Amino acid sequence: MSVTLATPTDLDDLVPLFSGYLDFYEVPAPHAKIREFLGARIGSGQSTVFIARSIDGLAVGFVQLYPFFASLALQASWLVSDLYVLPAARRDGYGEALMNAARAHGESTGACGLMLETAKTNHAGQSLYERLGYKRDDKFYTYWLDLTA
Repeated sequence: MSVTLATPTDLDDLVPLFSGYLDFYEVPAPHAKIREFLGARIGSGQSTVFIARSIDGLAVGFVQLYPFFASLALQASWLVSDLYVLPAARRDGYGEALMNAARAHGESTGACGLMLETAKTNHAGQSLYERLGYKRDDKFYTYWLDLTA
């Protein structure tokens, strides 16, 4: 198993993984649009993506981080926006390895923390996050204003 920083040359492997991620959340998108989105994020440095590969080099998962500022802490932070592992590779340590890469990246950049959110029904993800020391917030609600409607 390896986890490496993704570059634009990894798009061929990342696009189908990201498509699987979107399918998991029931918001499918065409591969061309996914490629454009990921290419722009990675190419401009707007996000940091790590990709996990099996011992034979097969891309099996990814995690995508976005920088943000934690105003209450007056410090830089990272948002763990997306984590996905192929169903056939789950429970083999890839999710944990990707989350550990995210943590190491946060620590190496001097961030004060990592934030994430997940679906209420994603019990497997919640179990992983809690096992890795993430605490569920009980002070704040998350709100969303849809500007595309």
